[in-house]
Amino acid sequence: MREEYRAELADVTQTLVAMAEGVRGAMRRASAALLSVDATDAEEVVLADAETDALYHQVEEKVYDLLARQAPVASDLRLVVTALHIGADLERMGDLASHVAKIALRRVPTAVPEELRPVIADMAATADGIAGKVAEVLRTADAARAAELEHDDDEMDELLKQLYGLMLGTAWRHGVGPAVDGALLGRWYERYADHAVNAGRSVLYFVTGETAAPAAS
Repeated sequence: MREEYRAELADVTQTLVAMAEGVRGAMRRASAALLSVDATDAEEVVLADAETDALYHQVEEKVYDLLARQAPVASDLRLVVTALHIGADLERMGDLASHVAKIALRRVPTAVPEELRPVIADMAATADGIAGKVAEVLRTADAARAAELEHDDDEMDELLKQLYGLMLGTAWRHGVGPAVDGALLGRWYERYADHAVNAGRSVLYFVTGETAAPAAS
């Protein structure tokens, strides 16, 4: 019975890892579609978001079942409780990747003005690195690596400032619509990173039992 219980706990973790890898791939693909204006890839990212939602529902069902049947305590209880929080953050990261893909679809044939492309590309690369680290710390429960996410997020915040500076500068010549889309893209990449930080904080709580304030909304 105990071996079955441990296997169920491991299954929850593996589902979270699958979610983390999935939302990383979704944002990577959405960003590529955005910068290349690939409508096919963008549409597939939007459709694939349902798979992330389904995995999150699996996490919820497994956690509720474990709480009802096993009444976990100590570190096991921390695992099942934090799994819900991590799953919610990863599900939201998938939604944000879908939002990026929808901008690519809405703005065919030019989704990102030339002036914004370098900073958007840097935001996409930063998001990819952060998401990759989330998947890693979920696999390894490495508290030190999870703590690094706080500093990784600082880079995204700086890129957001750069993006706003370009759109608010006197040289901006693309009008309101592209500026609104640019602001939305910046916000979505920034929120994607924030949810990744929250997931890392949940890993820290699981490993150490210490809590931290969630990333800003």
